[in-house]
Amino acid sequence: QVQLVESGGGLVQPGGSLRLSCAASGSIGSISGMGWYRQAPGKQRELVATIISDGSTHYTDSVKGRFTISRDNAKNTVYLQMNSLEPEDTAVYYCYAVDRYNPSSGYWGQGTLVTVSS
Repeated sequence: QVQLVESGGGLVQPGGSLRLSCAASGSIGSISGMGWYRQAPGKQRELVATIISDGSTHYTDSVKGRFTISRDNAKNTVYLQMNSLEPEDTAVYYCYAVDRYNPSSGYWGQGTLVTVSS
């Protein structure tokens, strides 16, 4: 089992920055990749960014150049640095981990709310 705990959400003005954190515990060695999803009010949940065990990263087009996903292996933590935030970025952000031994299985964090408003 893997447990994920997110933190770092809050209220920020347009153009501001936030850094989200996702701390993993449990069977860390079983994780093959991690990512951040978000769900805005009235919209479908969408994949924002991913990071694979080899360190490669991918981003959805709307956040390229503004968001950066990274990891600290010593702390078993993944981060999402969000710069130049826009009102359209307002959403609940969720951390997700893929189990390499059970590809159809995954683990979700509880979500952290990001609100971008003046």
